[in-house]
Amino acid sequence: MALTKNERRLRIKSRIRKVVYGTEARPRLAVYRSNKEIYAQVVDDVTGKTLAAASSRDKDISSAKGNKSELATLVGKSVAEKAIKAGISTIAFDRGGYLYHGRVKSLAEGAREAGLKF
Repeated sequence: MALTKNERRLRIKSRIRKVVYGTEARPRLAVYRSNKEIYAQVVDDVTGKTLAAASSRDKDISSAKGNKSELATLVGKSVAEKAIKAGISTIAFDRGGYLYHGRVKSLAEGAREAGLKF
């Protein structure tokens, strides 16, 4: 029996999470993508705390005009600015089981443009 799309993504996500782990010195940038929105969090897995977060539902981003990929770039820039403000410059990128393509790639490129290193 074939896996559903979500089961396949969760299986890939578990393979990624075996390798990508966030510490205080190098936290993890976790991405979640729904059909309409995109969310990003900078997480310290040792303490289990979110250090910075941004989403396409934030007021300053949701009021911007553009397609979903352009909004994902804005989310990447926003989360990078918040992370840099919190003293974080290097992260581990966790694509969450999604392909590094489209909105996930746009978010990563936006974060890199704003100054995060990964």
